[in-house]
Amino acid sequence: MRVLAAMSGGVDSAVAAARAVDAGHDVTGVHLALSAKPGTLRTGARGCCTIEDAHDARRAADLMGIPFYVWDFAERFTEDVVEDFVAEYAAGRTPNPCLRCNERIKFEALLDKAIALGFDAVCTGHYARLATVDGVLELRRSADDGKDQSYVLASLTHEQLSHAMFPLGDTTKDDVRVEAAQRGLSVAKKPDSHDICFIPDGDTQKFLANKLDAKPGLLVDDETGAVLGRHAGVHEFTVGQRKGLGIDAPAPDGRPRYVLSLEPVSGTVRVGAAEKLAVTEIVATSPVCRVNLDGPVECVAQVRAHGGCAPAVAELVDGELRVHLREPLRGVAPGQAVAVYRPDSAGDLVLASATISETG
Repeated sequence: MRVLAAMSGGVDSAVAAARAVDAGHDVTGVHLALSAKPGTLRTGARGCCTIEDAHDARRAADLMGIPFYVWDFAERFTEDVVEDFVAEYAAGRTPNPCLRCNERIKFEALLDKAIALGFDAVCTGHYARLATVDGVLELRRSADDGKDQSYVLASLTHEQLSHAMFPLGDTTKDDVRVEAAQRGLSVAKKPDSHDICFIPDGDTQKFLANKLDAKPGLLVDDETGAVLGRHAGVHEFTVGQRKGLGIDAPAPDGRPRYVLSLEPVSGTVRVGAAEKLAVTEIVATSPVCRVNLDGPVECVAQVRAHGGCAPAVAELVDGELRVHLREPLRGVAPGQAVAVYRPDSAGDLVLASATISETG
């Protein structure tokens, strides 16, 4: 097959590309330039989207002896990831920019261009497994639970996954680093990328404040209705947040307060006790389903990229994914994705994914 290897400059994508070469595929490497001003992205050789990363990706491709290109996706990234991130926070929701980047950049924009150029598949260093069982393409968790990325891939369509390759799905991160060193890849010990690449200093509040006009509102005690303070906009908060609330007086019971809900129209931020964060019901829109969910299905629901899992029952009702959690989860917010899995000895199978619109 003709394979386009998306090479971020990190160790995972480098080893994934090398494995595609070893498998006999005709591989071409490509690095995505995601900013017209690369200096505004994270620096320090973290493995994602800086000039340093582009150089690391090129060196890896040269070592493998494969063609290598840099494609400018800066405009698309700004529109589909950065501007979406800002708009979601302004609307009082909590987005996942890495999920959006996978969905709209790597497996929409990049894949569309790859197919148009005659490539059969896009290869990435994601930790997830693809398998065809009885003619059905399945997406499963990776062998490395700690690095599993099936959650951020669960919103991909069947068509997109049919042109995807995840060579690292059966390998642990430690083994990937050992393999990289054995291959002579200079990125073998390169640190992983964790932060949001377009917020280099990690200060999300400051980033949003520079993008959004102030829209003052009130901090309100959810139980008593008392006004506890004022703020410059709901974008300064996320559900479950405890620190940085700007509340001077402690609660009557002396316990900490948490953000319970955001109301962007009125500008009200409701705060209260930790137990009020418990969620047992989730309604999610724009579902991508891999199995028939017209009836209740026992599953495990996940609401964050790492952690945030609970046994659940999921069902598709009137075009929405309804999830009843057997055990409550905290800090579940509209805008996040919920992915539901069927536990399996072969690796948990992704059943569906959708965007959370309501919790209860």
